[in-house]
Amino acid sequence: MLKNWVVVPTCLPLVLRRSHACASERFRASGKFRDNANHKLIDAWLLALCAVCGETAKLTVLERMNVRSVRPEPLDRLHDNGPGLAAEMLQDPVVQRRNRIAFDWDNAWRLDTGGSDHLDCEVINVSVRFAARIPVRPVRLIAEGCGLLSGPAAPGAGAAPIPVTPARSPGTDNSPVTSRS
Repeated sequence: MLKNWVVVPTCLPLVLRRSHACASERFRASGKFRDNANHKLIDAWLLALCAVCGETAKLTVLERMNVRSVRPEPLDRLHDNGPGLAAEMLQDPVVQRRNRIAFDWDNAWRLDTGGSDHLDCEVINVSVRFAARIPVRPVRLIAEGCGLLSGPAAPGAGAAPIPVTPARSPGTDNSPVTSRS
C-alpha cells in the first residue's frame, strides 16, 4: 500500500550570508519589507536580522521595476508585510540568485507521515511530496518517517552493525555483510 508523506516547513529557514558587522553567517528573516518608489520605479527589500549581533541586511526582492508591471495584489501584500509573502520570496530562485543566499533548514521542517500504522510493516511503499524546496537527504526522511531517530544524534551514530544480505553472485559465499548506517 502506498503511503504519502509530506515535508512541510514549520518556520522560515535561516539565511546563510556573511554579516558585515560580525563574523556570523546566519540571518533570520524578519518577515518585514521595505520599499522605495521614485516616480515610476520601485525597489523592495526583505529585512533579515543577524542571529548574533542583530545587524539588519536587506535582501533585494524588486529592483528598479516599473510600478505598473507589478500586480496590485502582491504590491498590497508587500506594503502590508503579508506573513506568507516572505516565505514565497525566499523560495523564489531569482531572489536567491540575486542576493547570493543559501538556507539552513535545520529544525525548520517536519515530516507528516499520516500516522504511525506503517511502523509495524516490514516493507512500505512511500511517495514523498515537498511543500517547499527543502533539501533533505532520503536517508534522513526514511529515518524520520520510520522513527529511527532518537534525539539530536545523527542516524547510525553509535548504532550496532546492521546485517545486509547482498544479491547472490555465482561463485561467492552467502555470508552476511555488516554495515553501519
